[in-house]
Amino acid sequence: MKTIGLIGGMSWESSVGYYRVINEEVKRRLGGLHSATCILFSVDFEEIERYQAEGDWVSAGNKLAEVAQSLEKAGAEFIIICTNTMHKVIHFIEEKITIPILHIADATAKEIHKSKIQKVGLLGTKYTMEQDFYKSRLESNNLAVMVPTEADRVRLNNIIFNELCLGKIEQDSREFLKKVIDSLVDRGAEGIILGCTEIGLLIMAEDVNVPLYDTALIHAVEAVHFSLGIDE
Repeated sequence: MKTIGLIGGMSWESSVGYYRVINEEVKRRLGGLHSATCILFSVDFEEIERYQAEGDWVSAGNKLAEVAQSLEKAGAEFIIICTNTMHKVIHFIEEKITIPILHIADATAKEIHKSKIQKVGLLGTKYTMEQDFYKSRLESNNLAVMVPTEADRVRLNNIIFNELCLGKIEQDSREFLKKVIDSLVDRGAEGIILGCTEIGLLIMAEDVNVPLYDTALIHAVEAVHFSLGIDE
C-alpha cells in the first residue's frame, strides 16, 4: 500500500469527506481492520482564499508547493490536492517534488467515460467554471464542457464560499442548484460534474435526473486504487 499525501483544508469540510471515503474504500477492498496509510496536511483556508481573491496564484502555488514538499519528506509516495480550484497551480507543485500528483479532472474524466457520456455540465467556483485550467483538462480527455450562465455562476460561487465552506446547508440553495442543473440538461448536458469538493454536501443523485459526478468522491477512490495498485 502506497502512502497517500493529502493537501487539505480547502475547505476542511470536504477534506473530512476525503479522509472518510479513502479509509472506507481501503476497508472495503482489504477487509478486516485495514485502513489507509496517509498523511494529511491541512492548510489555513483563509490564507489560500485571500490569494484566490487577489489573483495571486503565484503565492498560492508556492504555498502549496511547500506543503507538498513537507508531505514528500514525511513519506508520502504520491499526492492528491483535495480541492478542484487549486489544481490551477499544480505546475508549481510538480516542479518542487519528485512524487506524482493524481489530477482530479483526469480521475473524473476516467469515471465519466465509463458511462459513455460525451457532453457534461461543470459546476464549481467561479475560477473552475470560468478559467481554462480545468475545462481544458477535461476537454483533453475528449469531453465537451458547458457551464452555467454568468448570473448563475456568481450565485453558485457565493454559495460555495459563504455557505458550504462554512458548513451551512440551505434549502433555497439546493433548489437553486437543481434549477441550474435542469438548465444545463436542457442545453444538452448528459451528466453534471460537481467540480467543487463541497457541492456534494448540497446536492445528491436522487435530486436530479442525470448522472452526477462528485469529484471529491471520485478523486478519493482513485487515490485508493493508485495506493493499492488497482487499475479500474
